[in-house]
Amino acid sequence: METLLIPALLDHHWPLLRWAFETRDCRAVVLEEEGPGVEELGLRYMHNDLCYPFVLIAGQVLSALRSGRYDLGHTSVLISQAADGCRGSCLIRLLRPVLDREGYFQVKLRSLNARGLEKSCALPVTPVMVLRAAAAAFWGDALMLLGNQTRPYEVSPGEADRLTEKWTALLSGDLRRNRSLTPWGILRRCREIAADFRAVPKEGRKTQKVAVVGELYTKYCGLGNWRLEEYLERQGCEVGVNGLTWYALYYIDTHLGECPLPVRLAGKTLRALALDFQKRFVNVLRTEGFSALPPYPEVKALAIPSGCALGCGWFLSAEAAAWVREGHRKVLAAMPFGCLPGHIYARGIYARLQRELPGGLVVGVDYDASTREGTVQNRIRMLLDTEL
Repeated sequence: METLLIPALLDHHWPLLRWAFETRDCRAVVLEEEGPGVEELGLRYMHNDLCYPFVLIAGQVLSALRSGRYDLGHTSVLISQAADGCRGSCLIRLLRPVLDREGYFQVKLRSLNARGLEKSCALPVTPVMVLRAAAAAFWGDALMLLGNQTRPYEVSPGEADRLTEKWTALLSGDLRRNRSLTPWGILRRCREIAADFRAVPKEGRKTQKVAVVGELYTKYCGLGNWRLEEYLERQGCEVGVNGLTWYALYYIDTHLGECPLPVRLAGKTLRALALDFQKRFVNVLRTEGFSALPPYPEVKALAIPSGCALGCGWFLSAEAAAWVREGHRKVLAAMPFGCLPGHIYARGIYARLQRELPGGLVVGVDYDASTREGTVQNRIRMLLDTEL
């Protein structure tokens, strides 16, 4: 049996999304190596002028391969690639020589992208994989959104996390057995999840509502953003992080036009189905007393036009504007140092975004191997301590 190692990226989603890659012949393992040692190991092989996620992914992969837990002759590593101007698309070509130099010739690198990049490393995609991934993405969104809206107010600390663990186990069973994967089954599970979180005893604590937008890795990955959500919650904040399915629709909307015809046709079909389903998903959460950003078309309409769809591109401005309208007036734009699209576009849009968000405040923060935690937290305090 092959073991597929998955570097950290989507903290709230990978525990469920990993089941999309599970087969009789493949066991998917999400890497959990953390700490300064991961960064230091990555810096031995990746120049610090590269995108910061490169450093962390390289460190995580090398740490896992050195651990002795895996049969290296039957181990591969999954690398997700945007296949656009994001330098993450080059990671396989940068990581392969590193693994070879360390003697891991037998460890395969598997590429996951929709645009035909690194065809020799392509991970086969099956209908069952797509179905499981779609269900896992919406369920992951539900657990993330409901957990973030429950934790700051729970009477018994840890209740929301216990519910998340409970539902992750239940939904993992569904994915493993291909149960509840119809549209009706997915929404039924979302209603049950929402009912459980609604029943958690809460008290009316005063909180600041802070939204996090930005590059995928530093928005969703605790390793990449130094446990940003936990830090903000310790400062008395309710944290808003938008669902992964919104980003998936942004990617389908902006990236599949240059794909081979079969992929384009499949993408259009998937987009139409996902748009309709997302409306129902948002309605379920709101009916159960929780909030969510509007469906993707409404969020897209709020974007500052630019034509830039590299990395988070114009979607950053759309999410920021949507969050301010939803009452999260303080917006933290988290970006990794070395992200070229982020530095050129995201930084360039902050001033205009600020002008077009009356009553809102946008502060950008960079995560980098040469920056320490205190510097980043001081920057975040600028956002939290500003009166609006």
